[in-house]
Order: sequence, then C-alpha cells, then structure tokens
Amino acid sequence: MEKKIVIIGAGYSGLLTAKKLAKRLKKQEDVSITIIDKNPFHTMLTELHEVAAGRVDEDSIKISLNRVFAGRKVNVKLDTIQSIDFEQKSVTGTSESYSYDYLVLAAGSKPSFFGIPGAEEYAHTLWSYDDAVHLKDHIQEFFRKAARETNLEEKKKLLTFYVVGAGFTGIEMVGELAEYVPVLCDKYEIDRSLVTIYDVDVLPRIVPILPDKLSNKIERRLSKMGVGLKLNAGVVSIGEDYIEIKSGETVTRETAGTVIWTAGIESAEIAGEAAKVLQSARRGRIQTDAYLRSVDNPNVYVVGDDILYTPEGEKMPVPQLVENCEQSSGVAAKNIIVSLTGTGEMEEYKPKFHGVMVCVGGRYGVAHVGLPNHMFNLPSFLAMFAKHFINIIYFIQVLGWNKIFSYMKHEFFTVRHDRSFVGGHFSNKTPSFLLVALRIWLGMVWLYEGVMKIVEGWFNSPQLTGFFGGAATWYNTILNGAAAGGTTPDATSSATTTAATGAVNVVNAVAGAASVAIDAISSATSGAADAAGQAAGAAAAAVGQVLMNFSFLGWFQVIFVSGKELAKSTLNDLAFKLDVPLMNWFVKTLILPNPKVQLFMQIFIVVAEILIGLSLIGGLFTTLSSGFSLVLQVMFVCTTGLYLNTFWMIFAAIAVLIGGGRVFGLDYYAMPYLKKHWKNVKFARKLYIYND
Repeated sequence: MEKKIVIIGAGYSGLLTAKKLAKRLKKQEDVSITIIDKNPFHTMLTELHEVAAGRVDEDSIKISLNRVFAGRKVNVKLDTIQSIDFEQKSVTGTSESYSYDYLVLAAGSKPSFFGIPGAEEYAHTLWSYDDAVHLKDHIQEFFRKAARETNLEEKKKLLTFYVVGAGFTGIEMVGELAEYVPVLCDKYEIDRSLVTIYDVDVLPRIVPILPDKLSNKIERRLSKMGVGLKLNAGVVSIGEDYIEIKSGETVTRETAGTVIWTAGIESAEIAGEAAKVLQSARRGRIQTDAYLRSVDNPNVYVVGDDILYTPEGEKMPVPQLVENCEQSSGVAAKNIIVSLTGTGEMEEYKPKFHGVMVCVGGRYGVAHVGLPNHMFNLPSFLAMFAKHFINIIYFIQVLGWNKIFSYMKHEFFTVRHDRSFVGGHFSNKTPSFLLVALRIWLGMVWLYEGVMKIVEGWFNSPQLTGFFGGAATWYNTILNGAAAGGTTPDATSSATTTAATGAVNVVNAVAGAASVAIDAISSATSGAADAAGQAAGAAAAAVGQVLMNFSFLGWFQVIFVSGKELAKSTLNDLAFKLDVPLMNWFVKTLILPNPKVQLFMQIFIVVAEILIGLSLIGGLFTTLSSGFSLVLQVMFVCTTGLYLNTFWMIFAAIAVLIGGGRVFGLDYYAMPYLKKHWKNVKFARKLYIYND
C-alpha cells in the first residue's frame, strides 16, 4: 500500500525537506511525496529588501518549484491549505484534499502587528514576493509624485519613510532604502535633503542578537547614510499619512508618507490553525519532541519557523533563522525515512548555528560567525563575501548551476549604481560588436597554425620529441648559465652540446655547436616551438637572462627568461613557462616514448586548432571554442612555455568567452534554439545543468 508524505509550504525548510526525501526515497516505488504551496515558486525571503529598494530584478528572488523538482518523485501542488484533520490524516485546500501518512508542517511565518491600530491597514509589509514588488513600485511612484508636487510640505510628506523594527529585516530594509534614495533623487531631480528616513523600535539598540560593537557599527553606518534612529520608542498607531510614536510617557504624531512594518512575525495561518489543536505557544509555534515530531501526534513533523523546541542544554527555543530551516529539514527527512522503512535510528535535533550577518545596503555589512563556542566578527568586505558565499551554497542544494549563474548575474554582473561590495567593477559591459574583429582575428591565427602544422608534416611523422625537448633544453641552458654566474658557456661544454642537440631535433639542422638557424613563427603553438627551437640554437652562442625562477613547494616552478640581455630584448625574446612536475611526468612517460601516441596527439592538436579557428571565425559555439583555446594555451605554457608576443591569444580568448558569437556570428541563431531544447532534456533539468 502506498505511503503518502505531504509537505505544507515550499519555503526554505519545506523545499529542502522535499528534496532530501526525494533523494533518499527515489527507489521506493510505494512512497509518494507531495509539496503544497500557494505560489508556484520558492521565495528568497532574506533577499526581499534588495527587490523592494530596486537593487536587483524581482525574478532574482523566486525559484520555480517545477524546475526545482524536475525529474524527481515530488508532486508539486499549487493550493492554499485551509484546514487539517489530524484524526483522518488529511489536509484540505481551496482546490482539493490530500490524505497523508506523514505530514510535514513547513508553513513558515507571517507579519505580526501586535494589535497596534492601523498597522495592518496602512503599513507596508515585507514578508513575501508580492510585498517586495509592491513596495518597489510604491517607492518609485511616491518619488514620481514628489517630483511633480509644488507644495513643499506635501512633497516632504511623500518623501518621508518610517521603517518599524530594528531586527534583521528592518535594518536591511532601511539600509537598502537609504542607499537607493540618492539614485532616485538623481533620477527625479529631487534634493536629497527633502527625503527623511527613520527606523523605529521599542528596543534600546538595533539587532540585539549581535554584539554591542557590531550594533554600534551599524548605527554609525546608518547615520552616515542619513537614517535617523528612534530607539526605546514604541509605535502606538499608524494612519494613512502619519505614525504615532511613544517615547517614555510622551506620544508624538509624525507625518509619514510610507510606513514599512518589519516589527515581528508569527506562525502562518495554517500553522496557527494547527496550533489550536496541537500543543503550542509563542505566536502559534508547534511544540515538538527531540525528533521534530509534534508532541501530540507522531505522524506530524514540524520544521523551520513553526518549531517550538528547546534543545538539551539550551535556555531558549531554536531561533527562527534560515540555518534552523536548513538543519531541521535534514533531521525531519531522516526521521521520516526511519519511521517509514523501519531501518536505522531516529536522530535528535541538535542544531549548531554558525552566526548571523546583516547587510546595510549592497556595499556594507557586518557578521558575527564561527563555531558555536567560538564566534568572531568579520570586517565589512569579508562579511559581504560570506553572505554571498552562503547564498551560493544554498543555491547549490536547491537549483545548482542554473541558480548560481542567475545569482551572480543579478548581484554582480548587471547591478547598477555600484550597489555591490565590489562596486560596479563587474557590471560595466563592453558592446559585443566591438569584439567581433578580435574574435575573427583570433580564429584566423588558430586556423593558420593548424594549416601550417599540416604543411610541416604533423600528420605524417612524430614531431613532439623536438617540440618538447628543445624547449626544455633552452630553459635549462639559461637557468644553468645563470647558476654558473651568468657567464657564456664553452661551446664544448655538455650543457651547450645538449642544447645544440635539442635544437637539431626541433629544426632538423646541424650547423655546429656555435650556430643553429631557426625559423620563428609568432603564434601560440609556434611561439611555444620557438621557445623550443629558436633560442635553443642560440644557446650555443650565448646564455640569456633569468628574470624569475621561483619554485612553489615543489608543486610547480615559475620560469620567466629572456633569450638576450634584458636591455636588448623584445617580446619575441621574453618567454614564460609554468613547469609542473606532474605534467612533465605525463609527457615523458606516456607521450614521448611512443611514436603512435605522439602522432595521435599531434593530429588531435592540429584538428583542434583548425576547429577552434573555424568556430571563432563563424561565431559558432564561441564559448566552447574559446574555452578550449584557453586549455590549449595553458597546456603550452606548462610544457614548452610561450613567448610574450603570443600571450595576447590568452586574453583574446577570455574576452570573447561569454557571448562572443552572438553578434555577427552563428551563435545568434544556434544558441537560442539549443538553449530552448537543452533545458527540456530530462537529465539536464534533473541536474540543473542549463541556464535560463
């Protein structure tokens, strides 16, 4: 008989619970998993302020549930649950009813207004995707109105903002708004002095979960951004255009065009309804045992914000944080599987939290992080870096590469007005049509190199012994000469004799130890061959100059030399090599001893160069060909080295790596078609190896 698991809510905890269950039960044909949410997407609640204050696009904070669960045994239902019958083991929504054997309550939270008159009617909340989009539109609309308003008092009222609450959401919202205001003032030609921003809270300091030092740093930052703080002050009432604040025994009414409510949360409606039946407290949070089961009903598991549980040795219940959602989802999923299969042991919930971070706009943040018994503060740059890194870790669990790429795009590559902790250094764009000439020229050079190697006989006989050996000899000659004091080695010395022999292998010409003629071709691979041939012949006459010879723990050696005295050198004389012992072993052991392997590698290189060239010239699969171009260049740097006059090819490949073929290239037609069909391939969707 089929066992049914129903999950109410697709927030952080519900989503992860469903994914963990689906992964571990994928071979259980008699188990069904259903996740129910009123939205067809998962919302990044911790990023709502970024949308509300216009820093990122609204699509950046939502993740399609169908895409998350594509190729997985999870039924996604778009419905709003109205009631739960714990005796009959069924839940009823506006669309249909769902029976269950195991129920996971992951409904999350909603804003709590504490009975303050007018708060729910007139204040703007920030607890959903719709809230963020509505608030963004509202803020811009009020600036539009203010730009046209001729009455100064009315203009000031439109430009007065109060954020109620100085916890995580309130501080991040007011910081984001303060950062956004100068942008809007410039756009609508409004004097910044006409805009007023306040944060109000009954507590004596902001974000009290942080150490005093960090709270003070945030206060100073907000003050610098023009935000006024009204602490030890409670909100009495809110009207259409005012807010009443009580400080001590004094109540004052302040003009307010916009009030944003972030003062507290309570369990969502359906969790609140469940709390009337199940043992609960603290604004509808459900009491659980150590295994995250309702103390009244062992078939009902509770995760995320709805948990009311105090771990052994702790004084307070688990906090309503994202990390609690992530950790509780894993424990609940494991315990459901144990109960379902009758194998293994139940796991107690013993969360270990690693700190908190608060962002004050896109450029500044603070963090108190570490291990449970050893927390430390991070400076702003590292705090912001940690915040983005943790988000990426979460996205790896949820939507893999697809969401990571999207996140990086929204947060760094398209962000405007320098609203990022790295400023706008990644966001400025070069028009793609300016790269067309570079792309075609790079392709022509690769094509030329491939054709020339065919002419030189790379399809007919092994060439790699001289190709690799001559280069190594030349570098060793210069390095050994430097080690001997920089003197010119004798023509009959063993080092010079070896160098001449290596040169003979490369250029197939013997003219004595003192003179070897070299044909130099300035290119990626021929440049490498030059390092193997041109200077190898000259080594019989003179030792060049060592500019850098650095070994890193024996893992690799950085070599930078000139074939002539530095004062007489050109780019054609300066060569760079990254000497990697593992690469050397591979070449000497697996390639050079076997002529057939040499010939295979030669044909592979020639074909690759020709295909890269044609691809770049035609602008077809440009990202793939540019990437492979970089791989070949790195291979040459690690084997033969490159002259500096060929390094432009590395930078050119980087420049056209992303989207280089979408202008005057075949990628303009091919990529949209392939993208459309690729993301519908079953395994691509399951592994999230596609890009929207």
